[in-house]
Amino acid sequence: MRVGILGTGSYLPEKVMTNDDLSKFVDTNDEWIRTRTGIRERRIAAENEATSDLAYKAAEKAIENAKIDKNEIDLVIVATMSPDHITPATAAIVQDKLGINAAAFDLSAACTGFVYAFTTGYSFVKSGIYKKVLVIGAETMSRILDWEDRTTCVLFGDGAGAVVLGQIENGGYIASHLVSDGSGAEDVIIPAGGSRNPVSKEEIDKREIYFKMKGSDVFKFAVRAFPETVENVLAQGNTTADDVDMFIPHQANIRIIESIAKRFKQPLDKFYVNLQRYGNTSGASIPLALDEANKEGKLKKGDKVVMVGFGGGLTYGSILLEWSI
Repeated sequence: MRVGILGTGSYLPEKVMTNDDLSKFVDTNDEWIRTRTGIRERRIAAENEATSDLAYKAAEKAIENAKIDKNEIDLVIVATMSPDHITPATAAIVQDKLGINAAAFDLSAACTGFVYAFTTGYSFVKSGIYKKVLVIGAETMSRILDWEDRTTCVLFGDGAGAVVLGQIENGGYIASHLVSDGSGAEDVIIPAGGSRNPVSKEEIDKREIYFKMKGSDVFKFAVRAFPETVENVLAQGNTTADDVDMFIPHQANIRIIESIAKRFKQPLDKFYVNLQRYGNTSGASIPLALDEANKEGKLKKGDKVVMVGFGGGLTYGSILLEWSI
């Protein structure tokens, strides 16, 4: 049995926040952000939009693209670090919005979340437990950012991407590689709000309820982890970087992507990049980029594709597949 992508979809909020918009209330400017990250603008969810709303709209488009009845979906997995609530799972809310009878759960692996969720969904189909799995990466990062912290708030945006996984005749999933290094847990963290450090007035006053990141440490980690996981998954698939037709990397920083292209001696145009328009959308970045590449006709049946994620946990991982739609 082969397992692959049957359809892709994505959704982006309408509101666009440019670097110049940010400079009106944060001590920063367009040139500073662009030269260090490559980001020019990002999308921001409307007041009445939560992560489940973005996820649901991306899911609808993926189901439509897969040309299946929504009731064929057996399982919904949502990869997110900005859920609607601590509980219930955002995936359960999406399942209800879709009006389907399916299992549903969230998966937390930050910016690597979609890679983890895709591998999990693949495993359920491969084992025969479920036939069609909806895998979604969705984030409303704007709700968990500290808009007074210019080191983080300039980097992130909101959005969602989704894929439907199922049985196919040829191509599809080839290999995956998932890694966690919890020794770097404090490098990407929301300090307060969990059982370790519950929300209190003191924690709110200290702004510990917001997303924190040690940017330079994460950059160094990404530059090390990215090639490690790509080399591993290519070796599993008996494939070389030259054989890969398209890399879909986590959209964090153009400097990271450029350094990896140079490391593997590959042209930059083999790396799909849309971070200039959307910023870092965490768990949504890879499925968003994948859907755009699909819609733009940049992927054709038989192409070798590598998806790569890295982020909080610390986590990182990659997937090698053969495009099948």
